[in-house]
Amino acid sequence: MTITAAPAELTTASTTAALFQTDAYKLGHIHMYPRGTTKVLSNFTNRGSRLEGVDHVVHFGLQAFLQKFCLEAFAPFFAADEDDAVAEYQGGLDDILGPNTVGTGHIRALHRRGYLPLIFRAVPEGTRVPLRVPSVTVESTEPEFFWLVNYIETALSASIWQPSTAATIADKYRGILDAAAEKTGTDAAFVDWQLHDFSFRGMPGVEAAAASGAGHLLSFKGSDSLASADFIRRYYNSSFGADNGQILGSIPASEHAVMCAGGQEGEADTFRHILEVNPSGNISLVSDGFDLWHVLQNILPGLKDIITSRDGNVVIRPDSGDPADIVCGTSTRPGAVPDTAPPMAEDPAYFGVAALLEAEFGSTLNGAGYKVLNNVRVMYGDSITPERAADITARLEKAGYAAENVVLGAGSFTYQYVTRDTFSSAVKVTYIEVNGEGRNVFKDPITAKGFGSKRSATGRLAVTRNDDGELALIEKATPEQEEASLLQPVWANGEFLRRQSFADVREVLGNISS
Repeated sequence: MTITAAPAELTTASTTAALFQTDAYKLGHIHMYPRGTTKVLSNFTNRGSRLEGVDHVVHFGLQAFLQKFCLEAFAPFFAADEDDAVAEYQGGLDDILGPNTVGTGHIRALHRRGYLPLIFRAVPEGTRVPLRVPSVTVESTEPEFFWLVNYIETALSASIWQPSTAATIADKYRGILDAAAEKTGTDAAFVDWQLHDFSFRGMPGVEAAAASGAGHLLSFKGSDSLASADFIRRYYNSSFGADNGQILGSIPASEHAVMCAGGQEGEADTFRHILEVNPSGNISLVSDGFDLWHVLQNILPGLKDIITSRDGNVVIRPDSGDPADIVCGTSTRPGAVPDTAPPMAEDPAYFGVAALLEAEFGSTLNGAGYKVLNNVRVMYGDSITPERAADITARLEKAGYAAENVVLGAGSFTYQYVTRDTFSSAVKVTYIEVNGEGRNVFKDPITAKGFGSKRSATGRLAVTRNDDGELALIEKATPEQEEASLLQPVWANGEFLRRQSFADVREVLGNISS
């Protein structure tokens, strides 16, 4: 077999790549706006919710977009020779659109400017923004570059809807788990670690995993998505503000490849070996490689001396079956009729993992009168949803167990089963100026009313707090209202005006307790 080098065109970085990170149909929009257009103002707003009980969206991801796209992605273009960059852009146009009248004069002018002549205003990242209230506006700062505002719409939308959606879902989980902890006497600091991010492998690429995982980390510290730590260090560096502290943490943990390597007959030896090479600290062991109930009733009792002498908990992780039934037992199902319990050996599924562990290792009552397992805990990390998290904690409470007995894993079932339409996130123009005259712009399709309403805001925009302290939108805002708006400048003409550390974003959201 002959191995050849990659073609030169595949190994040479494009200087105009950032200019093609848009929809192809936008390339010619510069000529479609009214003649004499000199200014465009757009906003990013979440217009609806497909998640029950969620009517606010956590604003997150803009700062990363500004650094990564508006600065880093455009750096090669501005650094390149002007004629080379323009020629490369023209070549891209010819390849995409064929002979056309788009032209390259505006691209040459942008290159000479040396930065994106735009201003972004936003509420602080970490803010819970009500539906239909904008979290970001972007406006052209120079008449010649009015076209640039919605040219970058595609990249802006693609960059921030996912991390903000993930942050919002994590916030929903946090509310469920905080409530369960408070009710059952569990320290709120434990909740920082109660939802663990396992979504990396199920996301559409490393960049998406990193951004989504960072959204998770606004409400929790537990995560195995190491790419998120790098994302945060790059774009929400502690040098921008307070020390970020611990971004994420995990514990030694096995997986099926490890647990099944010794075969079913050697499973007990596998458990023993892993405990012996991890003599202290919390450790998580996948336990459903073959027969979960056999592990709980036969293998773990044989390792009781090792488990109870360790400094740290052994976390037993089932990973298949109905999560609530496996953890809590079928006897705790809502509406289940109390009956004479069968012997544990006869029907272990009736009791569930928590009760089987208690039968072997015992428990201690906390100050609220709920049981805390001795030396062991339970983790379930497959197909968890907010509804299942609520069900599991409620059923544990019903059985007398504190919330701290269980840790849940959020995977791509949580963070990938979403789209831009989860919160109907969109960038829309609200104001333009033509020949020096301002025009309030909006859309209101007659064929899209009710939940699917696509009516956009109009005019210059401001965000304030109403009498209840809730964020509210002001349309057709006056200069005075804009000046007082919570939408404050964060980036303008190639420079940051305000940055937030990750610790600051966490503080704005207010979920991390320690």
